[in-house]
Amino acid sequence: MRLRAVTSGCRLVGRALLVPVVAAVAVAEVAGAGPQEARWTAPRTPYGHPDLQGIWSNNAAAPLERPETLDGTETMTSEELADLQARLADLRESEQAGNLLGDRLVEQLHNDYDSFWLVAREPDIRTSLIVDPPDGRIPPLTAAARERVVQRRLAEGGPEGPESLPLNARCITFRVPNLVASYNSYFQILQTADHVVILQELIHDARVVPLDGRAHLDATIRQWHGDSRGRWEGDTLIIETTNYSRQSSLRGASRNRHVTERFERVGPGTIEYTVTYDDPDTWERPWTLMIPLEKSNAEDALFEYACHEGNYAMEGTLAGARAEEAGSR
Repeated sequence: MRLRAVTSGCRLVGRALLVPVVAAVAVAEVAGAGPQEARWTAPRTPYGHPDLQGIWSNNAAAPLERPETLDGTETMTSEELADLQARLADLRESEQAGNLLGDRLVEQLHNDYDSFWLVAREPDIRTSLIVDPPDGRIPPLTAAARERVVQRRLAEGGPEGPESLPLNARCITFRVPNLVASYNSYFQILQTADHVVILQELIHDARVVPLDGRAHLDATIRQWHGDSRGRWEGDTLIIETTNYSRQSSLRGASRNRHVTERFERVGPGTIEYTVTYDDPDTWERPWTLMIPLEKSNAEDALFEYACHEGNYAMEGTLAGARAEEAGSR
């Protein structure tokens, strides 16, 4: 049996639950427990590791956090799922891309694009990507993190120059890990005996992760993508990343966050991709999400994502900020 993933952008009639129509709608294949899949084993590379190579998509649709109206409900009923599927076509035609992407860790991402830019998807029965804590929600912020939020809001204003714009708006990076779904959300994985390379479609970032047991960089060396080290535990590839710079913050996380990614191939067409965020400077406890990555039929490498710093969006953003300032004088 296979399960399909959901969106918070739906009305669930079966239980008279209402969820605002704002989130992504994407396909997500989750490995089930049927007898044929129980016998499936992952193919191996010449080096003896599970073969994760190929092009994989993140088109999962479950919202990052479980909506409050669904507290205590991990999955939808078949009736609710059928109702959601019936609404998908209308949703794609009536919503802009930024609205369809919903709360998937996206900031200022193409709210002016229409749904042409998104992959056609199907819903999933899960009500959140977060699998821990059990309530499906990000843990509360620490007192220090709440103070950072206050100070950031007090300092908010129009961008002063290119350097004050987010890294994604400058076409530099969409961060690591990149969790954007359905919009250029493909990854190519390549393996050798002692390295794995993860190439993401968005801004064509390539992460070269050593698997040879070397130590992390010195803590004084900080990078946008952090410093990643990988290892195999059984059939699961584990990548731990530290040494982030302040510029690569995610949802207010500090530069001292520790991110652990797990890649496990659970079927011919599915990798269970699990990400844990551990940052005592920001959240009261670690939290974990799981995204099912789906195998693509593409035979070739990913196309270039033609985004570059100095693009027209940057010029328009800065010109708008200057005009707004002039009008307020």
